[in-house]
Amino acid sequence: MPDRAQLLSELEQDKDYGILLTVQVGGVPNELQLLLETAEYDEVMQGLRPRSNYIIRALGVREHRLTLGVFGKLTFTHDHPLLYHHNTPSVAVEFAGKPGNLNELVLDVSQAYASTFGTWRHLTEISADINRAAPLVDLLNSGGGLLGIMPQPLAERMAKVLTHHGMTAQLQVDDKFSETDEHGRARGSELLLIDQTYVIALSYSVDRVRPRAPKGQA
Repeated sequence: MPDRAQLLSELEQDKDYGILLTVQVGGVPNELQLLLETAEYDEVMQGLRPRSNYIIRALGVREHRLTLGVFGKLTFTHDHPLLYHHNTPSVAVEFAGKPGNLNELVLDVSQAYASTFGTWRHLTEISADINRAAPLVDLLNSGGGLLGIMPQPLAERMAKVLTHHGMTAQLQVDDKFSETDEHGRARGSELLLIDQTYVIALSYSVDRVRPRAPKGQA
């Protein structure tokens, strides 16, 4: 079984756990190396029984938020809201008009952001998403302008919110965005999700750390 599949199989059951032991910078630019151990909860000893050790190499790291310690779930995925900023085109959202109820519009804009990203991102976290030239209340009551430059899934939600409040919305997609490079290779990032922490990178390699053979043995 490939090491990546073996790692995932050792974290499938309710009694399976992992321990992220350390994270270090790798030998090439934008590389992180994660050393982790898998373990199984032993009810008799009421503790974790170590199983295997792995090194995950994340290459072309775009973003990360990691916490060392025990975790329950580890997954690799290309489908997650955290990837919108990396795998979807940026869209400029222009608006015109004034809302009938400004406070409701501000609330709906905030809810649209929260429904897109859940607890993974917050409205004030990424400055480019929402235009910071003026407070949001003043911006939305100005009669028109740039709401922000944001990932396409979020932009489409914001356009619906603006339309719902009797305003017009115009979306301008970044025409330089491409899912492949000049050689036809995929540019999409992949998410390594470890409970509530994560790494976003272009690719990963997983290697099981084999115990060293005693001296004198091949």
